[in-house]
Amino acid sequence: MQITFILLMTIHTPTMSESVMVGQFEKGDLQGWTEKIFNKNTIYRIVDIAGKQALQSVSNNSASGLYKKVKIDLTKTPYLNWSWRIDNTLTNTNEKSKQGDDYAARVYVIFSGGLLFWRTHSLNYVWSSNQKEGSHWPNAYTDNNHMIAVNSGKPDSSQWVSVKRNIRNDYKAYFGADINSAEAIAIMTDTDNSGQQAISYYGNIFFSSE
Repeated sequence: MQITFILLMTIHTPTMSESVMVGQFEKGDLQGWTEKIFNKNTIYRIVDIAGKQALQSVSNNSASGLYKKVKIDLTKTPYLNWSWRIDNTLTNTNEKSKQGDDYAARVYVIFSGGLLFWRTHSLNYVWSSNQKEGSHWPNAYTDNNHMIAVNSGKPDSSQWVSVKRNIRNDYKAYFGADINSAEAIAIMTDTDNSGQQAISYYGNIFFSSE
């Protein structure tokens, strides 16, 4: 599924210098998150799992995501932090093809092209079903989106995994340029190309200075 989040409006800039909380799912807070539907609804809802609140996503041959517009100063808080867990990976998919562009869990960082929406870029951090952890590749639909497998393979479904990425460094590595700000964050569980089902959970998402 070709995923493009278009950002055209002026966005408020947070004033926090050490950390910027983007998603407080562990407090049951979905304020500021908007759904974008590409092909039927993935169901997103706050649930209690093993005594912890989290955002659950259930995709059944569907592709929709949640995004939040929030301008991040990457010169001050370049690190993106989040936690997630998944119940299952997908089978018999080629994630580098349009037919296999499905993921049990992914987190996007979106960089606006301003009024030139076709210049919007994104880094897509995914829980890959079959690519090696640490591998990366251009999205099958557009070179403006780059995929990075931060986790891979069959999960321990009872285990939360914490991830930290230096977004500014990743942008330079995969797009060959420096970047000072990000414009939005998105999350998505999608299975519309493969026609399968995936259930995943997302914990808090925040940017930090280190």
